Amino acid sequence: MPALTTDRLVLVPMTLDVVEAVMRRDRAAAEALTGATLPDAWPNDELVARAFPISLDAIRTAPDLRLWGDSLVLPREGPRRILGSVVFHGRPTDGIAEVGYGIEEGSRGIGLATEATRACVEWALGEPGIDAVQATTFPWHHASLGVIRKLGMVQVARREHNVLGELLVFERRR
Repeated sequence: MPALTTDRLVLVPMTLDVVEAVMRRDRAAAEALTGATLPDAWPNDELVARAFPISLDAIRTAPDLRLWGDSLVLPREGPRRILGSVVFHGRPTDGIAEVGYGIEEGSRGIGLATEATRACVEWALGEPGIDAVQATTFPWHHASLGVIRKLGMVQVARREHNVLGELLVFERRR
C-alpha cells in the first residue's frame, strides 16, 4: 500500500518491524522505526489484540498478505505523532476486505477516524479483486456506528460475538 494523504492526515503503511516492536510492547523501538511519537496509552494489550488478531509468526510468514492495507495515522502538520491506525484483517481471498480503525483518545470527536478510514476504504476498493469492504461493530458503539455510516456503508448482517453479544456487519461495495 502506498502512503495516502487526506486534508489533515498522512497514512503510512505499517511494516513488519513496527508490528514486531508493538507486539513486544517496545515503545522506543516503535517510535524510532516510525519516526513518530506513540500515544501515551499505546502499545497496550487492547491495541495488540484488536490490530493483530493473528500470531506474529503468521505475520512474519506472509507480511504482504497479513499487513495488506494496514496504516498508521499521522497528522499532515505539526509534531510527527501517531494518532491511530486503520487495519484490514489481511488481504482477502473472497473479495471482501474487513476494516478496523482506532484513534487515540485525545484526538477523537473531530472526524479523524472517518477521514483516515475513508482513504483506506477507497484505496481497498480500487485494488484488483476487491469487491467490498466490511466493518463490524456493536449496536451500542455509537462512535463506531457514526464512522461506518459516514463512510456510506450499509448493514448487511448480524452475528453473535462469543462474549459481548450482537455484532452488526456493514458493507460498502464498488
